[in-house]
Amino acid sequence: MTTLQQTASTPPRTSTNPPRTGNRLGRRRALFGFALSVPAFILLGVFFIWPFLRTIYMSLNNWPLLGTPHFIGFGNYIEAFQDDQFLHAVGFTFLYTIVITPILIALAFGLAFLVRRRTRAARVFQTVYFLPVVIGLAAGSYIWQFMWQSDIGPTTTLLGNLGLVDPKTNFFAEFGSAFVIVLGMVTWKVVGLQMLLVLSGMQAIPEEVNEAARIDGASGWQTFWHITVPLLRPTLALVLVFSVAGSLLAFDQFYIMTVGGPSGSTLTAVYEIYRAGFVQFRVGYASALSILLMIVLGLVSAGQMLLLRNSDNS
Repeated sequence: MTTLQQTASTPPRTSTNPPRTGNRLGRRRALFGFALSVPAFILLGVFFIWPFLRTIYMSLNNWPLLGTPHFIGFGNYIEAFQDDQFLHAVGFTFLYTIVITPILIALAFGLAFLVRRRTRAARVFQTVYFLPVVIGLAAGSYIWQFMWQSDIGPTTTLLGNLGLVDPKTNFFAEFGSAFVIVLGMVTWKVVGLQMLLVLSGMQAIPEEVNEAARIDGASGWQTFWHITVPLLRPTLALVLVFSVAGSLLAFDQFYIMTVGGPSGSTLTAVYEIYRAGFVQFRVGYASALSILLMIVLGLVSAGQMLLLRNSDNS
């Protein structure tokens, strides 16, 4: 009887060791995931981390294309802040960014608003507006350069026949006209992609929200400004970062259409880096300019995201 009571009162023994099957399965999944990510880490190291570290090292040296480099510390960076040509290129790059960014965002909003309906005609116009995006930037630059060539360009010929300009006018010989032509080409080339991004954000807004606003008596402008725009803030952040980053890294259009002219007035920061590295063969100095431009780009992008996040939280 006592033995039976002791047996009944004794709790069943439980194993103190956790089941190993789940741990083994978790480790196998972790190892499998790590194995899948190894090629990506290798590519990242070979094509980004190692070139980035190498660029930093080269920027600290007087590194000619041919010859023996020698260490000079921050000499290249000090020279960059004393280089009037580079400072002018940075200033022009910011001017170009400040001018082209509002144009792209405003036109992207307008075009997206026009083709936001899910109709056949809207899809046709979406395709028409997006077509220039598939053309390469270099190809688009050559097309617009030919269009505005004196004597042979179709645009200059048309304007000359209308008596508006002299057909022999070289529009790329003056800063104002050359700058406007480049702005027109970039807008024609890029605004379709910006429109598509804004349009995707508009179509992601539930239709019930707009219907509720209309029932409450809101006008179309009030609905757009107080409902559509706030809900599009993440999309606007993406469009703004793309526009600013692409403008700060502008090179092809100015290299092809203006060749930095007239008199170096349309030299961009990337163009000046190209000249330092591949024309003057000062690889170390070009590396230092690249690092400085990367820092500026990172600060500008971080400032944009912080500003948009703070405005979103307010």
